[in-house]
Amino acid sequence: MRPRPALSALLALLSASACTTGPSLESRGEVTAPPGNSRHLTIGSAGFTESDLLAQMYAALLGRAGYSTEIISVTNREIYEPALESGQIDVVPEYAATFADWLNARKNGAGATPVGSPDLAATMRALRALAEPRGLTVLDPGRAVDQNAFAVAAPYAAKHRLKTLSDLGRSGLPVRLAAGDECVQRPYCAPGLRKTYGIRVTAVDPKGVGTTQAKQAVQKGQDQMVLTTTTDATLDSFGLVLLADDKHLQNADYIVPVVNRSRAGGEGVRKALGKLNTVLTTADLAGLDERVDSWRRLPEDVARTYLESKSLIPRH
Repeated sequence: MRPRPALSALLALLSASACTTGPSLESRGEVTAPPGNSRHLTIGSAGFTESDLLAQMYAALLGRAGYSTEIISVTNREIYEPALESGQIDVVPEYAATFADWLNARKNGAGATPVGSPDLAATMRALRALAEPRGLTVLDPGRAVDQNAFAVAAPYAAKHRLKTLSDLGRSGLPVRLAAGDECVQRPYCAPGLRKTYGIRVTAVDPKGVGTTQAKQAVQKGQDQMVLTTTTDATLDSFGLVLLADDKHLQNADYIVPVVNRSRAGGEGVRKALGKLNTVLTTADLAGLDERVDSWRRLPEDVARTYLESKSLIPRH
């Protein structure tokens, strides 16, 4: 086991690594070495609620399996991914399609054709093919997925009998969409809604993705639909309901643990984190997010209580 930098030094190294991608692991021969099984692992969080929760669950599950862990928050993928390659970070929670497209753009340029898709199996093949040469192992996805999603006001849905995006397309209703300004061009946003579902998107109201302002605009009838995510647990409080993506426009952003192969690629880590795959659903994750964001609970406490309730770790 190679020595680990102290946490303060590690954070400095991560910041410094933002300016470079570092040496290729292929040139160092680490990709072909046996998977490692370090007993002390550093878990990275991207610094937002859901990532913090997942990092805490990873730490608890690994702790139960006999590993010692520490969690650091690194909000920029441009920083934490090279640190994951180099072994400064050992494990991070990621999103399959998004991470596949990010690695693809890093390898082939910003204009590279996306490799993430609504097909989970195809997305995982592409992701693993891109990750392995970098010394990264992508573990199996679970049941939870955090995708873009679209919500409308519950009375509006009831009045027009809307349950799916296809229903909205068939209705012919004009739709003003509250979303980020990039929605105008993103293939999985306004253009995709028009092409895949035939929805009459008349305008994009640039209020952001799932922001309070955007949801209030739909709640008040100023806009008819809002771009949010499948793990948004605040929709009920705004009187909003999701419309099902029944033609699978959105990419397969299932949650996957990504590990440094030379330090955390062994069967012990795989088994420990794999236990989460059998229980954590999209609805569960939305509820956990709500406990932190709306109820002001600590991510560590919420994560532990959830794992205890599923008998994955012993109760205190």
